[in-house]
Amino acid sequence: MKRCDLKLYRGYANKNKLVVFGHVIKKYPSGDKKYTRSGFRYARTIIELFSIKPIPFLKVVLRLGNMTAETTAEEDGYFRFEVPLTEPIPSGWHTYDVSVEGVWNGKKYQGSAQEEFYLPYQSSYGIISDIDDTFLISHSRRSFRKLFVLLSKNVQARKPFDDVVKHYQLLSYASRTHPAKNSNIFFYVSSSEWNLYDMIVRFAELNGLPKAVLKLRTIKSGLDDFVMTGGGSHNHKLRKIQNIINFYPELQFILLGDDSQKDPEIYHEICKEFAANVRAVYIRQTRKRSKSETTAIMRNIQELGVDTCYFAHSNKAIIHSLDAGIVFQAPIEPLPPVAESKDSLQ
Repeated sequence: MKRCDLKLYRGYANKNKLVVFGHVIKKYPSGDKKYTRSGFRYARTIIELFSIKPIPFLKVVLRLGNMTAETTAEEDGYFRFEVPLTEPIPSGWHTYDVSVEGVWNGKKYQGSAQEEFYLPYQSSYGIISDIDDTFLISHSRRSFRKLFVLLSKNVQARKPFDDVVKHYQLLSYASRTHPAKNSNIFFYVSSSEWNLYDMIVRFAELNGLPKAVLKLRTIKSGLDDFVMTGGGSHNHKLRKIQNIINFYPELQFILLGDDSQKDPEIYHEICKEFAANVRAVYIRQTRKRSKSETTAIMRNIQELGVDTCYFAHSNKAIIHSLDAGIVFQAPIEPLPPVAESKDSLQ
């Protein structure tokens, strides 16, 4: 019997259903130290992440309390559960268990792992944010520079924009009734692939960004795919955001993105479909000058009754959140200091 790795991701729940997902992998590169290496050793870590070998078609079993559910991994090793919650659970973070066992290519495999899922509070907001060039300086519009940064800078060397962490921490306390620590559910939705999940989670932890559920793109298992990381169509982001809002019809959402790719257009489509569910849209300006097409889209969103803020520096977004009453009371606990970074893509 061969051991395989179960790569689980943070899941989410409402009062009726639980959604969790992951991949079955032959061997997954693990260990936090991999993400703090320097030079060629760090580049090798990233290359290893894009060279993983998924195992398809194995039986996967989910366990939560007295509840058990089964599914089968897809061709790329991906599996997803959307199952009824048979017992009431309190809001907050909870742990779930997954195991896998089966035969593929004449070999028997088994493995097990644990991860967390989040059930929002009744008065919560949902925060949906892009990653690259929204809070993580990535140079998304310049493919080769983005690849160079990805390969050459570890998570300690990568930087968030000035004051973006402070804004997100304040949003984590936003409430329609009363502020409470970590009461809001955060989704980081990106065109980056699942291969980069641990790197993104580690970056968020190091910089004090709120703990989030990540929704990423189809896993890659070859270096040819690596060269095109983050590229191609962004329609998957629209579908993922639609699914999230449909899953939480009782929540209002705050959307954060940037003008380097398609976030303004995607968020406009979301607001046309879910205007009553969207509280505000924030778009970061990634060049020295604002883009006229983005300004026009933001005006159209505003005409749908949704607050908007197109900003070059996060302090403007913070002021907007305070003035709009989204963040109407500072948290009692002081915010941790934010590491200095340059609010620039240069």
